[in-house]
Amino acid sequence: MPTDAEQPLKDGELLAAIDLGSNSFHMVVASYTMGQLRIVDRIKESVRLAEGLDGRGGLSPDVMPRALECLARFGQRLRAIPPHRVRAIATNTVRALSNPRIFLMPAETALGHAIDVVAGREEARLIYQGVARGSPPAEGKRRLVMDIGGGSTEFIIGQGYEAVERESLQMGSIATTRRFFADGQLSKKRWKEARTEITAEFQQFASAYRARGWHDAMGSSGTIKEICDISIAMKLTKVSITPESIDAIRERLLGFDRLEDIRLPGLSSERRPIIAGGLLVLDAAFAELGITRMHISDNALREGVLYDLIGRASDTDPRESSIASMSSRYGVDAAQATRVESTALALFEQAEADWALEPDDRRLLSWSARIHELGLAIAHSQYHQHGAYVLEHSDIAGFSRTEQQILAALVRNHRRALSQGSFNKLPDRLVATTQRCTLLLRLAVLLHRSHDRDPLPDARLDVDGDTLTLGLPGRWLENHPLTRSNLDTERDYLQDIGYTLELRSD
Repeated sequence: MPTDAEQPLKDGELLAAIDLGSNSFHMVVASYTMGQLRIVDRIKESVRLAEGLDGRGGLSPDVMPRALECLARFGQRLRAIPPHRVRAIATNTVRALSNPRIFLMPAETALGHAIDVVAGREEARLIYQGVARGSPPAEGKRRLVMDIGGGSTEFIIGQGYEAVERESLQMGSIATTRRFFADGQLSKKRWKEARTEITAEFQQFASAYRARGWHDAMGSSGTIKEICDISIAMKLTKVSITPESIDAIRERLLGFDRLEDIRLPGLSSERRPIIAGGLLVLDAAFAELGITRMHISDNALREGVLYDLIGRASDTDPRESSIASMSSRYGVDAAQATRVESTALALFEQAEADWALEPDDRRLLSWSARIHELGLAIAHSQYHQHGAYVLEHSDIAGFSRTEQQILAALVRNHRRALSQGSFNKLPDRLVATTQRCTLLLRLAVLLHRSHDRDPLPDARLDVDGDTLTLGLPGRWLENHPLTRSNLDTERDYLQDIGYTLELRSD
């Protein structure tokens, strides 16, 4: 019988997305009604998490209390929503921490839910999903989407609902203001020098973007919306941003000597301290990418997360297609992967109840089995380490950083000696289940080491805490001496991490 997490969405069911941005924390609650999302609640709080970055990968203690207090308030609103219908995303500022768990552990406790840290390009994909679902692009036409956050800026070219180009640069409104105007002083000379530096960072992708081209451009999130509001309030445009309106706003802004003196029509007091950095990024983007007009989207990352939740609850989970793509790209032996996956899942079902394993554990085990040999495309020697490196450091659509680290740990440890270091990278709450799934994958790989197409006999697995008892037919073991020898060696490997393997001849 499917668990709650595997049940398809029902009409009227609630979902929630939380965006822990570098400037503001957002939460949106929606009802899934007749196949569509209907927003029922929004909460936004200015936390300015990025202001707490100390330049050494640490977070100022002054910022932590306001972040945790905000998350506790969010947590109260989420109590009536099933945990598997809630997803919280952390972005650039948490990515920048040398040890994100120092923030994530108390943050998850305050919120009452796990928090996924996503890579910049995955953040870009989710932003595009939100914008495209809120305002579908013209059929057959490409669209440029730009999102200026507090710590980073994402650029996406998409067609339909698919992002075809994704970039994320470390130049958000807070980060850029601190970088170029840390003393609060403004001047035309300083602006010109700063824009030259910012423009240089566009060179890694600007020419490719211009060559691909787009039909229209849209901006999302607070900074770009605020600049559009200023443009409208100054009667420069009616519903959009143009190069001419940016020029006029810039000239007006540079008429002030200090950030604290800035007063512009349509500019909120909340965004006044960081508007210079945001406008600087937008100014450079318009010039370098040749943007002629940008309209504004009401949707952003959080709406993209909601639609991603719908996909995960249906047969359109983007992670499935990502795994299939990686398997194809690295020439994985699909028949062998299927054999290993089938056996690993059969063992999972036998250990699931005693080890309190969850549907998410099953999915990650399944995916790791499908791609456990991808490192062979690089070299046979230490191929499990090559595969783990690829999984940990690639941009894999649909996966959070933590999910990629789990996949990397499973693939790294599917053979030979186990690496405790790969488990130590995970949040403490995930270490035990990841180790246990690793043991199931190891046994499946070992039983199929010969790549034999003949089906295996029924393998009976009993688990009792840290003791595994594997039962196989005695005659089959006699006819497979290599497997018997490998199982004997496996005992020693498992003892290194505190597990006991016993072999039973049925």
